[in-house]
Amino acid sequence: MHPREQTIFALSSGRAPSAIAIVRVSGSEAATALTSLAGRIPPARMASRALLRDRQGQPIDDSVVLWFPEPASATGEDVAEFHVHGGRAVLASVFAALSSFENVRAAEQGEFTRRAFENGKLDLTEAEGLDDLIHADTDRQRRQALRQLKGLLGDKARDWRARIIEASALIEAGIDFSDEGDVSAELIAPARAKIVALSQEIQEVLAAQGKAERLRDGLVVAIAGPPNVGKSTLINQLARREVAIVSPYAGTTRDVIEVQLDLDGYPVTVIDTAGIRETDDPVEQEGVRRARARAAEADLVLWLVDTPGARHRHEAATPVWTVRNKIDLGAEKSDADFEISAGRGDGIPALISALVIFAQDFFGSEEGGLIARDRQRKLLQQAAVSLHRSILMFEEGEELAAEDLRAAAYSLGRLLGKVDVEDILDVIFSQFCIGK
Repeated sequence: MHPREQTIFALSSGRAPSAIAIVRVSGSEAATALTSLAGRIPPARMASRALLRDRQGQPIDDSVVLWFPEPASATGEDVAEFHVHGGRAVLASVFAALSSFENVRAAEQGEFTRRAFENGKLDLTEAEGLDDLIHADTDRQRRQALRQLKGLLGDKARDWRARIIEASALIEAGIDFSDEGDVSAELIAPARAKIVALSQEIQEVLAAQGKAERLRDGLVVAIAGPPNVGKSTLINQLARREVAIVSPYAGTTRDVIEVQLDLDGYPVTVIDTAGIRETDDPVEQEGVRRARARAAEADLVLWLVDTPGARHRHEAATPVWTVRNKIDLGAEKSDADFEISAGRGDGIPALISALVIFAQDFFGSEEGGLIARDRQRKLLQQAAVSLHRSILMFEEGEELAAEDLRAAAYSLGRLLGKVDVEDILDVIFSQFCIGK
């Protein structure tokens, strides 16, 4: 039997040990496995208590079982669920019992969701939304992923594709009646109007995106500056825990230290870099090189100084805020963007508030964003280019315009996963956890 036709099983809840663990089985042998282990198939979609036994009749666990016959299941196949106590020994016994059936095997990463996609239970944008929802670290990431899972982009793309097909049908009919000028014009004109309106709609979606898709990866803020100005103390203050070694000796931080923060729902990665200075120490030189590279790649640099009048020496195009530290030592006011005491906490709330505002501007209005991934944006751009070219091709001939419309529909089909996406399915679903 082909692996795609085999029945699969996996732990679909948290890692053992746990109070309760859920083992999911999907495929044509799910009913056989459920009958053998639980003694019967319970009523569909109703939780039933059952004593599980292996194929030798030995008891495994007192459990709750559920049965979801195809096609009304998460994967579109027969699905059985075993809710057992989450001990490692219990799970090992359940897995051993399931593995004893012919053509039943452990699932690969993302295989349940892939089968749901292949059986038409969700499109590719919804599958990507599910993956994003699983990996969401902040509330804003969760809300964006949930919008994708609910089909916000997929519904739009299906509507756009249907309208392209309608316009193509009008054009094809106009070509068929090309000998009758009046009939041809009556068909071509509304087709062109549909394409113009659709092209403008997709362009507006692309233009409105800003950096909303970056919400998946988050904002990167690098703390840079000379040695011994308090960079490690500042990242500890922002993280509210000790993530970096603080020392009075210059050059203590030699590698890049990262910490993930949730600032008002925005995911922010703060990077503590090595002090930037000239040095003969080869290890510190490498730290300085990495510090410069990460600062250049960051979305914002906090250039930390500890003396009035000192300015940043960061030459990249990245926005830079000069932050003067150690104001608790009593020095006079400076012209820095922010003045703080990383050790005592003075000025930290104002700096965090400014970072939240920067994140709001950086991500834009992600609440209305349709695009969450680079793949989605590129395919929409391809569709927009094909539609624009189709409009121009009406002057050259309706056949050329129809060909560009087919290209636009093809791009939207790839967006939804309807056509020619085998090359990317393995990449997308390999990012899922096993059991999803």
